Amino acid sequence: MRTHPLSRFASIAAAVVMLSAQAATASDHRVRVGVLKFGTVNWELDVIAAHKFSEREGIDLQVVELGSKRATSVALQGGAADVIVTDWIWVSRQRSEGRDYAFVPYSLAVGGLMVRPDARLAELADLRGRKVGVAGGPVDKSWLLLQAYAKREGMDLSESVEPTFGAPPLLNELIKRGDLPAVLNFWHYNARLKALGMQEFITVGEILPALGVERPIPLLGWVFDRAWAGEHREALHGFLRASYAAKHLLLESDEEWVRLEPRMKVSDQATATALRDAWRAGVPRGFDAADREAAARTFAILAREGGAELVGSSDALAPGTFWTDFDPARWQR
Repeated sequence: MRTHPLSRFASIAAAVVMLSAQAATASDHRVRVGVLKFGTVNWELDVIAAHKFSEREGIDLQVVELGSKRATSVALQGGAADVIVTDWIWVSRQRSEGRDYAFVPYSLAVGGLMVRPDARLAELADLRGRKVGVAGGPVDKSWLLLQAYAKREGMDLSESVEPTFGAPPLLNELIKRGDLPAVLNFWHYNARLKALGMQEFITVGEILPALGVERPIPLLGWVFDRAWAGEHREALHGFLRASYAAKHLLLESDEEWVRLEPRMKVSDQATATALRDAWRAGVPRGFDAADREAAARTFAILAREGGAELVGSSDALAPGTFWTDFDPARWQR
């Protein structure tokens, strides 16, 4: 008996609809995370994968490795990644320019000023006439906050010291060789210096209270487009829960850090311990209205010091910068 052409067409159409529905369902549960290929974010993603935290949440987690911080933001803007790690200053600037991104806290860990023990630096005034290595360039947030702090001490850093801007690994090498007496670097590079006997002069966490910001601020967070989040809310929140499950494990388990050591690229136990302890100190414990107010005050300081080159056309934190539907405090076990 011959099958009617219309019946065959109906069968093909039904198969196409079914496959389309399956593809849509798979897409609904996919989260593509754009990360620096060798960045510290990979440590947490490694834990998520190793312990199947994303699978337990029903998430198809895909890691998109990229070569630079700029490449991660381009990937998010171009739709090649759904989530990246960056700071809320960038999010606020994008929102002021009409791009609807949002931020969930990832880390409190920030930079600080490290000095050589033989540099004879006991107070900020001792930096006068000296070279200071600065990672991140002239509008690096830690550098701007240090300048604001120095002004309260009656010192204009831009005139009193000679900033040497450079890549974080290069600055670490220069201070180790004695070519620089002090460097302002990112947290994980500072942890490596601390393991070598360099001294912590002042951290951003210590600077902020002196500037009227009493609460620790998570400068780095998971960032995503609100439209995407609205369409993939379950996937987003499942991913965030997996993220905080990994954080909890890393807070509690020294053995997990031993497992991560090959990925951390450490050659001695002192460095491994310094990195572990610095990372743990940066885990956010929550993010409520008071924290958001503290962030707004910090933004105002950065806007004053860095101007439009840093924050864009708006000197106030853009409304909607923070995604308030997910509270990290709920997922601290």
